[in-house]
Amino acid sequence: MGMPAIALEILLLSGVICATGSGQTNSAPTTNRNGDHPMKRVTGIGGIFFKAKNPDSLRAWYREHLGIEVESWGGTAFRWRTEDNPTGNGTTAWTIFKSDTKYFDPSTSTFMINYRVENLEELLRALRSEGCQVDPKVDDSEFGKFGWVMDPEGNRIELWQPPEGK
Repeated sequence: MGMPAIALEILLLSGVICATGSGQTNSAPTTNRNGDHPMKRVTGIGGIFFKAKNPDSLRAWYREHLGIEVESWGGTAFRWRTEDNPTGNGTTAWTIFKSDTKYFDPSTSTFMINYRVENLEELLRALRSEGCQVDPKVDDSEFGKFGWVMDPEGNRIELWQPPEGK
């Protein structure tokens, strides 16, 4: 089963980490287990997705009370800038999914975080060697490369390597 088109569109606008107990949650380079070259793991948050019993009503609440303007694809893209991205091309997507979405499976959590990564294949290899539960599926499309890993508490995490220049 492929990724829903709306999720691809959301992730194109956005950008993921295994909780291995290392405490590594920033974009600082780390040396991989073989002592080889430093590897950046997560470079930013690409998206925050959560489930709702009534997504339309909840989106309206966020629009009215918090001023979050929801776009036609069902979410919002918050733009950001960094030293590496002075033009502000990067974004963090925020969106609400129906409570019965299968997109977060096998997690039963009501949320999923998407993290931007620099090199998806290298990170997935490292996570597997560290004993993390990595989904064997990897999606590669014009929207970038996507992989998934479960954290120790059963939360599905999406890892996204954006296309060049995004």
